[in-house]
Amino acid sequence: MAEKKRRLGARELFDVAVDEGTFISWDEPPVRIAGTISAEYAAELAAAREKSGVDESVITGEGLIRGRRVALVACEFRFLAGSIGLAAAERLVKAIERATAEGLPLLAGPASGGTRMQEGTLAFLSMVKITAAVAAHRRAGLPYMVYLRHPTTGGVFASWGSLGHVTVAEPGALIGFLGPRVYEALYDDTFPEGVQTGENLHRRGLIDAVIQPEKISDTVDRVLSVLMAPKETLPATSAPEDVDVPDTPAWESITRSRKQDRPGVRQLLRYAARDVLPLNGTGEGEKDPGLILALARFGSAPCVFLGQDRRGQSKNEPMGPAALREARRGMRLSKELNLPLVTVIDTPGAALSKEAEEGGLAGEIARSLTDLVMLSSPTVSVLLGEGNGGGALALVPADRVLCAQNGWLSPLPPEGASAIVHRTIDRAADMAAAQGVRALDLLASGVVDRIIPEHDDAADEPEEFCRRVGQALEYEVLRLMQEESAPRFEQRLRRYRQLGLGSETA
Repeated sequence: MAEKKRRLGARELFDVAVDEGTFISWDEPPVRIAGTISAEYAAELAAAREKSGVDESVITGEGLIRGRRVALVACEFRFLAGSIGLAAAERLVKAIERATAEGLPLLAGPASGGTRMQEGTLAFLSMVKITAAVAAHRRAGLPYMVYLRHPTTGGVFASWGSLGHVTVAEPGALIGFLGPRVYEALYDDTFPEGVQTGENLHRRGLIDAVIQPEKISDTVDRVLSVLMAPKETLPATSAPEDVDVPDTPAWESITRSRKQDRPGVRQLLRYAARDVLPLNGTGEGEKDPGLILALARFGSAPCVFLGQDRRGQSKNEPMGPAALREARRGMRLSKELNLPLVTVIDTPGAALSKEAEEGGLAGEIARSLTDLVMLSSPTVSVLLGEGNGGGALALVPADRVLCAQNGWLSPLPPEGASAIVHRTIDRAADMAAAQGVRALDLLASGVVDRIIPEHDDAADEPEEFCRRVGQALEYEVLRLMQEESAPRFEQRLRRYRQLGLGSETA
């Protein structure tokens, strides 16, 4: 049998996470619990203090992580299994409120069996005020990061353990709502193996990653490099050079966009972005390989990034409703943190299947459209390659819309449009030309604002092409960040209200 790995205590966790010698405790003596406590419980508390070396199950403070001030809260599992009673809850809430008042990002490291049984219902209800404090911190636009440690269960997992903007877990950690010992006692059966683990939660799209404690500082640094990037006194950038785009037939662009070696979102992030932190799934138990959600920076421009991954989509596994629910998670992050949103469209089309229909695909397209067009933060979308149907439409509307030279946008694949109009797919090229799907047509009609050139095909120059896209994104995002929010939002609505109308009608 493999040797069990020793888990870090709360103070050891802080020592690993923060810059050496920078931790400052915020803890005051625990508040007194109203009423009397039994002699037996008093003895348990005394023994817990002796065993753990701390005065309560939660310790709090601040430290520098790669030079940035970060507020810290964590459970000490050796103190009554990290359980949260009234005194621990009050300490936790005071720390969260202080972090909010001082404008600090917050890193939480729960490791707990849940609320403290010795204190009953009142301790159980303390999860309400902890949740309210976290919600107020998030409402203030401040990052909340969670590192789920072994074990995290019960009311702690069902409150402040599940509210992170970014949530990662310790390898091999037991994480679940109902602890296995309780399950066995209640149901006289063993809980299925492998379910309540950080690794399984990651596979299911419930958390973003599983990382060793030694990697916490790296992860926090990447998160905060994006989320806490300056939003004022932004660097000046020069506009990308306008170049003449060749008058390529629509069908030729479509053919080029479908090449297997055409660069997609993964290459775009690799060649043109930095501080990239992939996020995982909806946070609600779903994930779709057809969409990449990440935090990233293009040059000095921070963003929440949503990209349709052409490598993750296939006839057997097309983009489904879960991808749009994941995209909507990204939109919520953008709104809450007042961070620009970049969407990248590259899809042969959303799933047409029984599962997609029953999974609410049409409703998710509608909700994605609503969330995106009404988003208060700056938005930029890029038609990188194929732009087919409702799956593309859901990520298109933005303050600024860019299009690769061989990108395109169509309500259906041209073959499908040809089948509807001509009852054959043989007129697909004619339909593509007639529908105005290519970049030059989209620019002329006001659908897109800028064409990113290819020389003459992105597949022949993937790195150079991706860098041009990245430079265009940096320029557009930084420009939007300098605009007032209300006029920018009104201009976005006006753009789509007038799209396709003649100037006299508009």
